[in-house]
Amino acid sequence: MKSVQKDRTALVALGGNLGPGTGGTADVLRLALADLAAAAGRLVAVSRFFSTPAFPPGSGPDYVNAATALSTSLDPEALLAALHAIEARHGRERTARWAARTLDLDLLAMGDAVLPDATTQDRWSALDPALQREVAPDRLILPHPRLQDRGFVLVPLMDVAPLWRHPRTGKTVAEMTAALPEADKAGIRPL
Repeated sequence: MKSVQKDRTALVALGGNLGPGTGGTADVLRLALADLAAAAGRLVAVSRFFSTPAFPPGSGPDYVNAATALSTSLDPEALLAALHAIEARHGRERTARWAARTLDLDLLAMGDAVLPDATTQDRWSALDPALQREVAPDRLILPHPRLQDRGFVLVPLMDVAPLWRHPRTGKTVAEMTAALPEADKAGIRPL
């Protein structure tokens, strides 16, 4: 695995909705956090666990979501590969985009890195909502292009990195969370 010269902080979202009830899904997230620390670095902070409505609406049972800040020496691609390996170890099958799953680990950001470049990041962030379910990037895009749109990501992220600033928009997690419509945050509650 490639590594970078120094540690950097990665922000990772965790979620799942196919465990045996909310408690079972929370257990899967706890195991995934332990696996993440063993494979990729030191957990700097972990959010509370939240119950969140399935996204898109009606796509399955409610999720359990969380976020973590991770100090890692892995480069973004190596960290993404580690996340996918952890998902697979916990029964994740990639059968359909945005389908219900046992575990979802999303690399949200690595410091202020913009990958692969600003133009590509901006294009994916501005993708028409109707196309978001149909098309997926063929490479890692950082920050995650849907980060600013999702309450189930931003609310847990508030626990670990409220002052992290999106390198393209300049907005903090706190500002992005405050800008979400109340309806996008209404069903999110701590466990």
